Amino acid sequence: MAWHEWPLIVFTVLAQTSVGAFLVLATMLLTKQLSSGAEERLHKAMFGLWAVMGLGFLASIMHLGSPLRAMNALNMVGSSWLSNEIASGSVFFALGGLFWLLSVLDKGSEAIRKALMIGAMVVGIVFMYAMAMVYMIDTVPTWYTSLTPGAFVVTMLVSGTALAQLLLSLANHDNAAADKVLPVMGLVGLFAVAIVVMQLAAHLGSIETNVTAALSVVPDFSSLQTTRLVLLSAGIALWLMPVVRRTPVTAAPMAIAFALIVVSELIGRGVFYGMHMTAGM
Repeated sequence: MAWHEWPLIVFTVLAQTSVGAFLVLATMLLTKQLSSGAEERLHKAMFGLWAVMGLGFLASIMHLGSPLRAMNALNMVGSSWLSNEIASGSVFFALGGLFWLLSVLDKGSEAIRKALMIGAMVVGIVFMYAMAMVYMIDTVPTWYTSLTPGAFVVTMLVSGTALAQLLLSLANHDNAAADKVLPVMGLVGLFAVAIVVMQLAAHLGSIETNVTAALSVVPDFSSLQTTRLVLLSAGIALWLMPVVRRTPVTAAPMAIAFALIVVSELIGRGVFYGMHMTAGM
């Protein structure tokens, strides 16, 4: 468990959570799934999304050491995936944040807000792609697999959808279908996480050098992933209870479910960074 990489653990999980939530909520707003009153309340509640994204960026700056280093990292945009990640993440934050601010203040035309929202969605996807490519390093066989971007997408699905559900609940939304569809998406995310964990275990078991085996780099892989799945299952179960009882999803239980889900993903990401092993070592 690479706790010394906690800034990167926090940054990647919170960024993926924020982008995933934004994609869900923006899709609902674009397709007019909410009443005008619910939209206004949701715009205010979306402050939570940008707070989460802001915490993620703060963690990334702590990893780099100073904001100046973050600016220097932009010098290689187009030729470095790290620079592309920082640039696209900043643009996503700027476009999405401006859309949110104009919506809360009721400023700007609907066309401008819509353009900003769609732009943020597109750049958010680019941001996630760049983030995944940062870790596709052929000299790090434990990361150089389709499971890496797959795991990032799964985090967007499970924790991003959970954040979207929490914000909708805080906004007292009026779309009953969302209270059924989003928990099911979370359940799908749980199964996806389980599949990724099993495939990752097999992938690590196949990697061995003259010096060490990949599984020996993360000796607590099984116990940590088990803890992760237990926490994730508890969060999803709490999220699904209103569906079973046929009642609306409320904010307080959903906040607990979201916390359990995020903690589970932080554990999984800690395992990911602990897997770092250079070929030939």
